Amino acid sequence: MEPRRVYTTGRKWERMVGYARAVRVGPTIEISGCAPTADDGSTVGEGNIYEQTRQCLRVIGEALAGVGAGFDDVTRTRIFTTAPRRWREIGRAHGEVFGAIKPVSSLVGVRGLLDPKWLVEIEASAYRVE
Repeated sequence: MEPRRVYTTGRKWERMVGYARAVRVGPTIEISGCAPTADDGSTVGEGNIYEQTRQCLRVIGEALAGVGAGFDDVTRTRIFTTAPRRWREIGRAHGEVFGAIKPVSSLVGVRGLLDPKWLVEIEASAYRVE
C-alpha cells in the first residue's frame, strides 16, 4: 500500500471543514478547490477575474509542491466560475501556466461560490511517478 501524503495550508476553511489542500497516494494527486484567497483569507483581485484565476493557480502550485509535484504533473483542471462569459480572461491566466502542458480542463458556470467576492475557483488532478 502506497503511503498517503497530505498537504494543508492552514487556511481557515481547511480547519473548519476538515479537508486537505492536496492528497497524494502513490502517483495520484488530487488538489481541492482553490479559491482566490491570500494566506490571511482575504480575497485577492476583487472584481478582477484574471487576477483571481492567477491566485487560484498560485495556490494550486503551492499544493503541488507540498506533495512533491509541479504543474507539469497536472492532468486535469476543473474551473468553476460565476462569470462564464468572461472565459477569455480565465483562459488567458490558465494558458499562461498550462499552455505547453495541456491538461484536460472543464469550465463550469455556477450560481455562486462560498464567498460572493470570488469569481472563480479551481481544482486539479495530477499524476507523478517518482
